[in-house]
Amino acid sequence: MENPAQAAAAEPLEWLSQILAEAARHGASDVHLRARNHPILRIDGVLRALDDGPRLGVEWVAQVGDAMMDARQRALFARDHQVDLSRGFKGIGRVRANIFRQRGTVALVLRVIHSVVPALASLGLPDMVTKLCHLERGLVLVTGASGSGKTTTLAALVNEINLTQTKHVLTIEDPIEFLFAEQKSLITQREIGVDAGTFQEAMRSALREDPDVILLGEMRDIETIETALQAAETGHFVLATAHAPAAPEAVNRLITAFPAEAQAGIRVKVAQNLRAVVSQRLLPRADGRGRAVACEVLTISALARELIADPARIKDLPDLLRRGNIQEGMLAFDACLLALAKAKRITPAVALQYASSPTDLRLKIEGF
Repeated sequence: MENPAQAAAAEPLEWLSQILAEAARHGASDVHLRARNHPILRIDGVLRALDDGPRLGVEWVAQVGDAMMDARQRALFARDHQVDLSRGFKGIGRVRANIFRQRGTVALVLRVIHSVVPALASLGLPDMVTKLCHLERGLVLVTGASGSGKTTTLAALVNEINLTQTKHVLTIEDPIEFLFAEQKSLITQREIGVDAGTFQEAMRSALREDPDVILLGEMRDIETIETALQAAETGHFVLATAHAPAAPEAVNRLITAFPAEAQAGIRVKVAQNLRAVVSQRLLPRADGRGRAVACEVLTISALARELIADPARIKDLPDLLRRGNIQEGMLAFDACLLALAKAKRITPAVALQYASSPTDLRLKIEGF
């Protein structure tokens, strides 16, 4: 049986707009649509079903997915059985969607993206992250699990540059999520599949497009990593995301993405050109109103460069981060948890749940 809203809507996108409006009203980050299920929202990290009507029909979900795609995307979906895209909805903003097949039916996962790029100061990030906007060259990585707010942090960093500096910012994304209104900076946004064939092609041509700042949606393969390092080496400021649970691990993953025979050269390039790694997670707020960002920041000091360049010593990066302090541009994850707990932005129980060393953190929370 189809959902009553399906019959009431003149066409699938009208119905989807209603679901997205409901998601926005609840402050949901994601919407899951699949046959024989109710629409499911992710609210503050928890999945909740909109179960006030019948479950979605097989054909209806397929129609919604088809309505989201253009001809090029339909061809990709027919070939690969999955496609990524973004689309704007009036009164809601942009939505990033992954449309895929599961158990022989079409399914969608949609990420709701606020139409207004948040102010960097509103995100609750440490001051040392804000200062990264003033770098003239080098590579900065923002890491974390899916849904940890990496894209929002990068967008806020770019917008801070846009508001305060006269730069040419070039973004390479798949798909484009936030749309920037030019202020002091010139902003060029390229979408893979629409404005460029692949990340590699877009990165190769980026160096001929006179950018000061390059925002790379994701470091997906060794060619993209190598080109990003080359861009940083030739005087550009490169911002990118990577999937890694912690800052030191992100550094190691950059290097080990390459075959063994190439790692010595890449290790030197990473040591010379990486400026900082920000690793973040979103945790439940103590007041129950949304989530707070907890992060660790690894600033690449002279000692950090030595450790990265030496395959026998890179394992000491986590210890360097733990021993460091804010004045040195270092913020360990547990130190951030302690600060958030003391400020009552998260509860001590949440801090201990996510801590790397719960016993040590408990002692510090208790004042020992």
